[in-house]
Amino acid sequence: MPMLGAILTPHPPVLLPEVGKGQEREIAATDRAMRAAAAEVARWSPDVLIVASPHTILYGDYFHIAPGNGATGTMSAFGAPQVRIEAQYDISLRDEIVRRAQSAGLEAGTLGQRDPALDHGVLIPLYFLRKAGVDCPIVRMGLSGFSALAHYRLGQCVSEAVEALGRHAVFVASGDLSHKLKSDGPYGFAPEGPVFDKAVTETMASGNFLQFLTMDPALCERAAECGLRSFQMMAGALDGLSVAPQLLSHEGTFGVGYAVALFPVTGRDESRRFSAACEQAQRTRLEERRAREDEWVRLARLSLETYVRTGRRLDSLPDALPRELTEQAAGAFVSLHMGGRLRGCIGTIGPTQENLAWEIIRNAVSAGTRDPRFPAVRAEELDELEYSVDVLGQPESVDALDQLDPRQYGVIVSFGHQRGLLLPDLDGVDTVEQQIDIARQKGGIRATDPYTLQRFKVVRHL
Repeated sequence: MPMLGAILTPHPPVLLPEVGKGQEREIAATDRAMRAAAAEVARWSPDVLIVASPHTILYGDYFHIAPGNGATGTMSAFGAPQVRIEAQYDISLRDEIVRRAQSAGLEAGTLGQRDPALDHGVLIPLYFLRKAGVDCPIVRMGLSGFSALAHYRLGQCVSEAVEALGRHAVFVASGDLSHKLKSDGPYGFAPEGPVFDKAVTETMASGNFLQFLTMDPALCERAAECGLRSFQMMAGALDGLSVAPQLLSHEGTFGVGYAVALFPVTGRDESRRFSAACEQAQRTRLEERRAREDEWVRLARLSLETYVRTGRRLDSLPDALPRELTEQAAGAFVSLHMGGRLRGCIGTIGPTQENLAWEIIRNAVSAGTRDPRFPAVRAEELDELEYSVDVLGQPESVDALDQLDPRQYGVIVSFGHQRGLLLPDLDGVDTVEQQIDIARQKGGIRATDPYTLQRFKVVRHL
């Protein structure tokens, strides 16, 4: 069978003795599992490895697949320049993957390379595979800001290309799990961290890859996970194939989850095609959320959908809006998410329109078309968007950091005419210091500038 199987690996630099200098003994179970998994892959005798890494160049709206004939990487950034690995690329297979991905409507290709060197998400699994005798060419793939289903579909394109060219391939899904397993770890603790690791490792053990595709995006964000999109792509590469799942290890010694798993292919199984079930789960979740939307959110949706579909802004307010929308003026932010990831966010600190309704109408269009971080929302994306509207309270000055709370208060950082704002209760923003740094950077304010702080509360509408 062209797809021989897959290996799911972590990539902690400390795992290598040249970097860990003894610390690697604290994650000895991971080391043993990596060696066992690499030895098993060597027995499969692959022609090519397809390696997906979170640390290969990542774009929000594009799957980057490494160009060129090959690349070299070292662990110099981690104090071990003597660890040096060269890899040749399977050019024909890469080109076939790109062709099939583009034919499937996926934004994928070899453009936008910033650093040709192999990243540590690729180097570390290759380190163990090379020691086991696996020295075949690779295809190196980055992740994206696209949905779980898009990653799965790219994996399907990988499998189709492998079969079309008659390769015998192994998919290497590189990725750590939650980075928030321990309060004394480098990223601190979040209750979602252990929950994420439990759910993901159960999926590795069972082989029910639908769970990779339908995990709660907010849980994943708060857990500060690393590798889920690699795993989703891997699941697509094994689409329609039966596997014998083996969870070899799971550790969180340093506060970051490391898991090693093997998925040898044992035959074909039409029941293991998960894209339709994923689409249905997404539709159900979006329909349930849309049914719960209040008037604030429905107004934002109506505004953006009208503009994208007709090119015109709303010129009158809908009938029977609540008085809070028509008689109150306030600043408001409209946030858009798609597939659990931010798709746009624009707002105003204070009122700029005659009432809150018009504030929301204006900012919804801006969130969808003027956020410089994202391309304008397309008509085909509208049904997949999730909206939230934050109505801002009056800002008040802050004299000390203990007056801030990133869950309860938003923050405004000001220096002269420069201002940066961050809303409260955002996934992945857990400390006051994080909140201030992000807001400061958004305002173009340096850490050394004598900035001032304000806090504000919001009423969030979903």
